[in-house]
Amino acid sequence: MDELLRWRAEFPILERTVHLINHSLGAMPRRTRDRLNEFADVWQTRGIRAWEEGWWDMPVRVGDLIGRIIGAGPGETVMHQNVSVANALVLSCFDWSAKRNKLVTDSLNFPSNLYQFHEHAGQGMRVARVPSPDGIRVPLDRLLDEIDGQTALVSISHVIFRSAFVQDIAAIVEKAHSAGAMVCADVYQSAGVMPVDVRAWDVDFATGGSVKWLCGGPGAGFLYVRRDLWPSLRPKATGWMAHREPFAFSGEPIEYAEDAFRFLNGTPGIPALYSAMSGYEIILEAGVERIRAKSVTQTGLLIEMAEEAGFRVVSPKAPAERGGSIILDVPHGYEVTKELARRNFLVDFRPGAGIRVGPHFYNTNEELQLLWREIRTVLESVVAAV
Repeated sequence: MDELLRWRAEFPILERTVHLINHSLGAMPRRTRDRLNEFADVWQTRGIRAWEEGWWDMPVRVGDLIGRIIGAGPGETVMHQNVSVANALVLSCFDWSAKRNKLVTDSLNFPSNLYQFHEHAGQGMRVARVPSPDGIRVPLDRLLDEIDGQTALVSISHVIFRSAFVQDIAAIVEKAHSAGAMVCADVYQSAGVMPVDVRAWDVDFATGGSVKWLCGGPGAGFLYVRRDLWPSLRPKATGWMAHREPFAFSGEPIEYAEDAFRFLNGTPGIPALYSAMSGYEIILEAGVERIRAKSVTQTGLLIEMAEEAGFRVVSPKAPAERGGSIILDVPHGYEVTKELARRNFLVDFRPGAGIRVGPHFYNTNEELQLLWREIRTVLESVVAAV
């Protein structure tokens, strides 16, 4: 018996769809609709009083649920709209016109992050992008060699979105700290599907979001900042919620809050925070260790099926090196993905990578087999059409 399958009833889309796109959008929990109704009821009945009755503290209170999943302490994680906002806030803590102005990243980092790095180059940032020799892995030795006394920040993904390759965050942090640099780890593709422990890593910043494995939906990103760094960081991407006395409405230079509110900015998206909580709660109930064990088994099954079918796997085959998804080099991948969606089989396609398949704790092994049968059927029709 697969004990994790008892959570299937919590996700209505599974009743009619083979949902294997959890690396891109996790399934919506049934109880999320109740949470959104709760938001509407509170707004309707309490009006502006809702701020002092719970809304104001939600970015940290909801962040604490994430903190329990990623190994952060209470009050150390705050909610933002998305990783781009959180990443911009992190970058704004540094003086990129200073002598120590190097940012180390890799060529497989998520484009949204890379776009920001490129734009900061105009403010003095020197961007060092470590290339991937195969489009799957980033060589750890080359990444570590790039970190030197001029490095201010190393910004990398724990799990690479294109290939599901797992990077060694602890080793990167150790080298960066020895060189006097900080590390920002993007845990978007790992939080909720594999163990993450920001304090054990001793990482300085961690960013992520709720759209994928956390089943929290869009609009709820998060930012962790190591507690002992708080007094020394003055983020320029700030706003009134970060002020020590926000309701004084002072127009003078900001006096930062002493707690994690320091890393907020403008008014938060309260509806997204309501919708996100149910997914976090279910992940905590199911247990990340159990989720990871099942994920390793199911991604291993997908690899076996792909090799039997003669398709190249664009992901690491060693369990310790791969996250929760598998990328497959299937002919006519874009067309196949579109047709699969029409048939209620949800996966996705990324140019230069292939078809991404991401089973989660509520998926069955039978669904993996159904997907392969459908891929073969779709391929026959696509090839015939071509």
